[in-house]
Amino acid sequence: MMLTRWGRTLYHSGMTNARKLPFASAFLLLAASVPAFAHHSFGAEYDANKPITLTGVVTKVEWTNPHSFFYLDVKDASGKVSNWKLEGFPPNVLYRTGWKKDVTIKQGDEITVTGWHARDGADWGHSREVTFKDGKKLFFGPPAGTGDGGNTPSVAVPAK
Repeated sequence: MMLTRWGRTLYHSGMTNARKLPFASAFLLLAASVPAFAHHSFGAEYDANKPITLTGVVTKVEWTNPHSFFYLDVKDASGKVSNWKLEGFPPNVLYRTGWKKDVTIKQGDEITVTGWHARDGADWGHSREVTFKDGKKLFFGPPAGTGDGGNTPSVAVPAK
């Protein structure tokens, strides 16, 4: 890059455009790949054939993009408590469907959530519907998908 004023060279980087091209290309490829790592399909992370229903106490809520999360302490049959991480809609979708940050769901609330278990079997899942203690229900996440672009139904369709 060369900066000139009134015919005088004020600055010259010493690097020609031909030399800059590989660096610029590498930067653009890297920048374009970041969103690909940040987002995933339902089928890549969750199993549509493993529905879950969990009841527990909310320990944390994260209103983040591209997905919101809440954490739920859930007791199993033996009394052991596991902290589940549940993924859902981004904050703007939650707001448009009736959620209010720090009002609708808070730490300490007891809720029941339906959704789907993670493929790796860990204590995390994709949430669908949250039922509050007063019986009110709100969607926290979209319906299941299989990650194949919609070609396969997420549930078995009876033959006709």
